[in-house]
Amino acid sequence: MRPYYSKKRLSIIRAMAPRTYLLALISLGILCGCSVTSRLEPYKQTDAVLGEDDRVVILPRRHHASHEAERSFVDCVSNGLAQGNEGLGVHISTVFEDRLYPWFEPSTAPLSIDDFSELLKKPGVHEQVRLSKVRFIIWLDGSTDRIASGGAISCAASPYGAGCMGLAWWEDDARYDATIWDIRDLSSAGTIYADYNGRSVVPALIIPIPLIARPQAQACRGLTEQLKQFLTTPGGYEPGPELSAN
Repeated sequence: MRPYYSKKRLSIIRAMAPRTYLLALISLGILCGCSVTSRLEPYKQTDAVLGEDDRVVILPRRHHASHEAERSFVDCVSNGLAQGNEGLGVHISTVFEDRLYPWFEPSTAPLSIDDFSELLKKPGVHEQVRLSKVRFIIWLDGSTDRIASGGAISCAASPYGAGCMGLAWWEDDARYDATIWDIRDLSSAGTIYADYNGRSVVPALIIPIPLIARPQAQACRGLTEQLKQFLTTPGGYEPGPELSAN
């Protein structure tokens, strides 16, 4: 037997249906919320490690403008390596570039360790590198890009109040490569690949509630941990901790 509903009750149910659907949608958005997944692939092909008086410098690759590592990301990795009780000796990247101007400008920077070996033969370059005490050059290549987005939020105001309703989301991908050169042995020491994908959600029921994923910040922390392992552990080191789920 079908239940009997009065016209008034049916109108209430119909009026509540869209709200119930929206609440369910927003609840699902909150539950699925912001999240970050990661993939780190380190590869080391040498036993060389950073000595007590050695330094490392982090430089952005600039040959591909669309994939140039952001200066803020370079600074984040540099600061992360230098901080803490076990911080490493890090040479300020801008000072290193100025010291060796113009050889590390986008149009002249060496693309391979062989190119760097040839660069050292130029007058004054080898002496400036020696004075900097830099043992490893770390080239950062990559960027953080918006790869998807969807949903919508609408807001309205009336004499009785104001509010917003809806659900918006977007997905950012922070993908970076770190290539490590040993400039004392004039060899390629290895590479570290990092890919952090983050989904942010903003559900709105009267007020928007931003649930923001920050894949670039996590890529910085994850890559920094891997680089510390790489620079202080001889060959075949164990990968550092992966900050993979949030």
